[in-house]
This record gives sequence, C-alpha cells and structure tokens, in this order.
Amino acid sequence: MSYQQVKFYQTGTLTVGNRLLDEQQRTVQATLDRSNSLDSGHRACQGCGEALGARYAIDAAMRAADNQLVATNATGCLEVFTTPYPESAWRIPWIHSLFGNAAAVATGVAAALKVKGREGIRVIAQGGDGGTTDIGFGCLSGMFERNDDVLYICYDNQAYMNTGVQRSSATPGAARTATTQPLGPQPGAEFGKGKNVPLIAMAHMIPYVATASVHDLHDLEAKVTRAMLLHGARYIQVFVPCPLGWGARPADTMKIARLAVESGLYPLFEAEHGEIVNVTRLRHRADVEEYLTLQRRFAHVFKHPEQLQHIRAIADQNIRKFGLLDAQEGVAR
Repeated sequence: MSYQQVKFYQTGTLTVGNRLLDEQQRTVQATLDRSNSLDSGHRACQGCGEALGARYAIDAAMRAADNQLVATNATGCLEVFTTPYPESAWRIPWIHSLFGNAAAVATGVAAALKVKGREGIRVIAQGGDGGTTDIGFGCLSGMFERNDDVLYICYDNQAYMNTGVQRSSATPGAARTATTQPLGPQPGAEFGKGKNVPLIAMAHMIPYVATASVHDLHDLEAKVTRAMLLHGARYIQVFVPCPLGWGARPADTMKIARLAVESGLYPLFEAEHGEIVNVTRLRHRADVEEYLTLQRRFAHVFKHPEQLQHIRAIADQNIRKFGLLDAQEGVAR
C-alpha cells in the first residue's frame, strides 16, 4: 500500500496541514483563538497587501495584548475599504482619525486610559505611507519625541493609492504615478527625494523600530508581538504591494514582496533605542530586474539603462549598509 506525503498548503489557515504543524510553526491565523479583528466582507482589491498585512498585524497584537486593544486609523485605503458607511469589517474598538493625526489621536487615547487607570488596554495607530511619511509626519515625530505608549504601524504601498496613485515621500525613484508620469529624459519619480521613516524613527531613540513584509508573515507577527511586549513609542513599517497602483497581477503580491526584500531594495531589520539589533540576512540575492519586471510602474526603466543602474546601486547600498549578505558573496550585480 502506498502513502502520499502530506503537503502543507495555505500555511496561514486552519487547513489540515496547519493543524499538523508544531504550534511554534503556525501563524496566529492558524490557531483557534484568533481574533479575526479585521473580518471578512471588506472591499479591498484582489491581492491587496495592506489588507493581508493589517489582518495579521492586528491579530498578533490582540493575542499579545490579551484582546485588550484600541486602534486608531488614518484616512486612506485601509479606512475606506474596511468601513464603508454604515458597515465595518473591524471587530475591535476602532477610531477613524483625520488623514494626518492618527498618531496624535492614539496618544490622546493612551493618555485617557492612563488617567482612568486602565493601562492594561494597549493602543495602536495605523496609516498608509501618505498619512504617515507626509501628512501625518509632524504628529508622528511628536509621538516619538514624547515616547508615548503607542505602537504605530505604517502599511507602505509607496504612493497615495486611495486618492488616485499620486507620489508620496515613500515612492521609489523612477516609479510611475499619476503625478510622476513616465515622460521626458528622466521618466517617473525623481531619484534623491523622499524620506526613510524607519531610520528617522531610530534617530528619535524610541524603544523599538522594525521593518517587515507581507511575504514573511511569521516575521511580521513576531515583530508585532515583540513591539507589544514593550512600552513607549514603537514603529513598524510593513511592505504591502498594491496591484492596482503598481500595475501588477493580484496573484503576484507575495512574490513581489519577497523579491523586494531578496533584491536588497527593502531591508528587514529591528532596532532598539537607536541601534540595529537584528537584520534578516539573505540566503540568496534576487535580481533587481526580476522585481521590476512584475510591475508596470517600472516598465519604462528598461528603456533607460541609467535608471536601472541607479536602482541597482540603491540595492547594493542597502546590502552593504545593513550587512545583508556575507562579505565573500559581494554586492555587484
């Protein structure tokens, strides 16, 4: 009699394969005590990285906080597709803030809970890169400077997706957006602009800063759990591909997220009080071209070799700066 090997498909679900996995190998979504804080019925696009990232991040936070959690949410895609009036896909206390003050509102919630003696209830603020790195940057910096007891999670899809795919300060160089068209001798977004908020957060010397990606959900959950074990200001920036805004196939969301990390364009790390304490090293380096090819926002780059070389140089710099590869493997591609 022959036997078929058990294969673990859909390792983020309650399928048979997951129930056979050791507990430490399961994700939060593969356990019976999951909170489903972001429930089904929302209106995200197919393949939305932000919906996936938020679901896993908030469920991990709920588990770490013993289901005692309040979330504030900046205006943006996550707010719009989860709360079309009069409906809501959230199953936690959830507050819709303005575009730019999610961090300030969360600070106020945390302060009110402290005054009431209910410090066991934890507070999270959420926003996209537009509401975080641009419109909400002042409030966010103030939260960091005061070391308020809030975990801020930025879902980074690298543009203002909810309002028509306009450039944000997280948009990478050469990317096509509605405001950076692929025209002229240097098409797409200009190089040398924007800001790296994880590094800026580190400069505030706050207790915890991390970057994560939706392609590695165990890593995302672990970082959220680590952040929830600490008090004071904490910041996690999650790489969440947007099929609609990036011109990518919904089925390629996880592949794109993985290639962004493996090419060196989006390094994953953790920092405490301004010092990097952990880096996700690359087992092998992916080609930058493989990442770019999957997105129409970079289609013009292959007609402009100098732009392609510039993007490669950014990946090389990240690999050197964060020590993502062994020295003998080098960084030249």
